[in-house]
Amino acid sequence: MIIDNSNIYQEYDRKCVSALYAARQLDDVKNLILGMSVAMPPGLLTAVAAALKNNDIPPLSIYYMHGSEVLKNTLLSPEMKSMVTPHPIFMSAHDREAIKRMGVPNGMQFIPATFHQVGRMLTEHISPDCFMVTVSRMDKHGYFSLGTNADYGASVIRKAKKIIVEVNEHMPRTFGECTVHISEVDYLIENNQPLMESHPQRTSETDLKIATQIAGYIQDGDTLQMGIGGVPNSVLGLLGEHKNLGLHSELFSPAIAKLIQQGVITGKKKSWMQHKHVFTLAIGNRAMYDFMDDNPSVVGYPASWVNNPNIIRKNKNMVSVNAAIEVDLAGQINAEQLNGQTFSGTGGQLDFVRGAYAAENGRSFIALHSTAKRGSISRIVPKLKGSAVTDTRMDTHYVVTEYGSVNLKGKSLPERARALILLAHPQFRDELSQQARELGWL
Repeated sequence: MIIDNSNIYQEYDRKCVSALYAARQLDDVKNLILGMSVAMPPGLLTAVAAALKNNDIPPLSIYYMHGSEVLKNTLLSPEMKSMVTPHPIFMSAHDREAIKRMGVPNGMQFIPATFHQVGRMLTEHISPDCFMVTVSRMDKHGYFSLGTNADYGASVIRKAKKIIVEVNEHMPRTFGECTVHISEVDYLIENNQPLMESHPQRTSETDLKIATQIAGYIQDGDTLQMGIGGVPNSVLGLLGEHKNLGLHSELFSPAIAKLIQQGVITGKKKSWMQHKHVFTLAIGNRAMYDFMDDNPSVVGYPASWVNNPNIIRKNKNMVSVNAAIEVDLAGQINAEQLNGQTFSGTGGQLDFVRGAYAAENGRSFIALHSTAKRGSISRIVPKLKGSAVTDTRMDTHYVVTEYGSVNLKGKSLPERARALILLAHPQFRDELSQQARELGWL
């Protein structure tokens, strides 16, 4: 049987327009949702900035996570200050640089939200007038793939009033729940610009000390979630001799791809979605994107599902590893504020802290260096300095620094204080002990 798909390609041709024409279709749009990180469409962002400068479209409120360099140089440039109101839900280094260039912190209207709730928030509590995102090439059935970024995109793309996609041959085609049909798209542009890449920093001696402790807790057959940072990457680098590990992770990274290729991560022992490597967003290099492309074992699902603690807990032997900025003596974790200012965002850390601990034999690890600013500041503090509590004291399980690890479950406030003081750098322990006494805990 021969299937005639000529109408699909005709529809593609009808909807394929110039970037500036697509941008001008925002003349009735107030809220513009952008794809996250790698999925931020550079051609469309450049065109939208040009349309705003030309007064072709009205001022916009933009909503997104983890801004790209192109976003910083277009819609977050100083000249856009009166035309664009940014609402980041998770901030990147590019967002922080944009704040400095704008000159006022209020230039960013940060929205706190756990990752698994972002899709619902953007579709129920904020009117998604338009969604712009980078997608893979269309297949013969008329489907594009969201590739590296199912995240909130897979939720928003079903409910936004207007869908404009940037087709890029470099975007990998991934499986799972991250496809969109040509019939669901209003306009598309073509732009085969190389995807944004991220290269991990060199592993420090401190990272390795912390990672070695965490790796000692990981057993053959465990299912992993690894966050961003030197410690999670270092942990992955120590697992080469493990067997039949699984993946149910917010992030897919080059270190994860390497363990899959080595046969270490197989998914064979997973109790939920065996043999499938589950993720919701991917940030890496060209080699990783090529590995993901058309690989049926790599499946992307919305963060509303991947990061849902009730889904995470279905994986027996679930292990979650994430980084933090500081921890206080009660066990409260701050992973998003620095000096009282938003540094990153709530993200999915709490989703996995709760989901991993709820799993049978589940373990959650929060990793941090004991000091910052070349040893001048303790990251173990009596009380969190900012307003952000990423993980509550009731949720924190293991805390790990280069000086050791502690399981906080079942420990009283005095017991927590004593244990966490021993994880601090020795030069700060006496001061922390005095502060704990002033709090009435010692």
